[in-house]
Amino acid sequence: MAENDPTSMFGLNDQPTRRVATPEQAPAVQAPVQGQPGAPQYVLVQQAPQTAPAAGGGKGLVLLVVVLAIVTAVNLVMAFMARNQFSDYASKQADEVNLLTRRIQDSDAQIAQLHGQLQVTSEKLGVTQQDLQRAHTLAADVQKQQETQVAQLNQAIAQKASSDDLNKLQTDSNAKIGGLSTDLAGTKQDLANTKSEFTNALTGTKGELKGDIARTHDELVALAHKTDRDFFEFTLPRKKAQQKVGTITLELDKTDPKKNTYSLFLTADDKRTAHPDCALNSPLWFYVQGAPLALELVVNKLGKDTISGYVSTPKGFFPNTTNVLGQRPGA
Repeated sequence: MAENDPTSMFGLNDQPTRRVATPEQAPAVQAPVQGQPGAPQYVLVQQAPQTAPAAGGGKGLVLLVVVLAIVTAVNLVMAFMARNQFSDYASKQADEVNLLTRRIQDSDAQIAQLHGQLQVTSEKLGVTQQDLQRAHTLAADVQKQQETQVAQLNQAIAQKASSDDLNKLQTDSNAKIGGLSTDLAGTKQDLANTKSEFTNALTGTKGELKGDIARTHDELVALAHKTDRDFFEFTLPRKKAQQKVGTITLELDKTDPKKNTYSLFLTADDKRTAHPDCALNSPLWFYVQGAPLALELVVNKLGKDTISGYVSTPKGFFPNTTNVLGQRPGA
C-alpha cells in the first residue's frame, strides 16, 4: 500500500528525522554585534507592575460622594436662608422709606400751611412796624428838641441874658416838649391797640395750627364750635367711589387696614392729584384757588375698601354746602 501511494514517491508521508546536535557538532554562530550594519535591533519593553486594587476603594468613593452631597445641600440651605433674610431686610427698608416719605409729605403740607399763616401775620405786622418806626422817629425828635433847648439855655446863661429872655425861652421849650409828649402818648396808645389786635389774631392762628383732630362725629361738632372754620363730613364706601365736597372731589383708590393707611385721588381746580399711603388720623393739607388759608382733610375711620372723615375749610369758603353744624341745627 505504501508503495502504491503517490505521495510516498516524494516523501510527503515520511516522518521528519529529528537530529540532536551535540555541543561538538553545533556550528559556532557568532552573534552579531548591536550597532553594526545588518545586526538586529532589540527593544526591551518592561511590563507595568500589576497593582492589586486597594481594599475598600469603592466604599471610600461612595463616602466622598455622600460628603460632597451633604456640603452642597448645606450650601443651598444657607444660600436660601440668606436670600430670605435679604428679602425681609429689603421689605423692612421699603416700609421705613414709605413711612419717611409719608412723614415728609405731612411735614411739607404743614410747612406750606405755616407759610400761608405767616404771610397773613406779616401783613398785620406791617402796620405794627410802621407804628414802631413812627414812635422811634418821635422819640428821636423829642431827644433832639431837648438837646437843642438845653444848648440854648446854656448859651443864654453864658451870655448873661435877662431873666425875661430866660423865662420866655423856658416857656417855649415846655410848650414844644408838651406837644411832643402828647404825640408820643397817642402813638403809645396806637401801639397798644395794634398789639392787642395782633395778639388776638395770633391766638386764633395758634388755635388753627394746633392740629386738633376729631375722631368721632361729636368731637367734630365740638371742634367746629371752638375754631373759626367749617367742617364737612364724607364717606367713600368702596373702591373708585367718588364724593363731591364743595368744589373738590374725593375718589378712593385703596385701603390697607393692617397698616392703617389709605390712598385717594383729590380733584381741585380741574387738577386730579394722587395722595398715596396716607395715615389714619393724620391731617392732609392742600390749597385751593381763592382760599385764604389751606384746606384740611382727615380720615378718622378706615375699613376694607371704605373710609370716612371730614374736610376743613376757612369760614364760608363753601357757602352752598351744608357743614357739620348745619346737619345738626342747634348743636
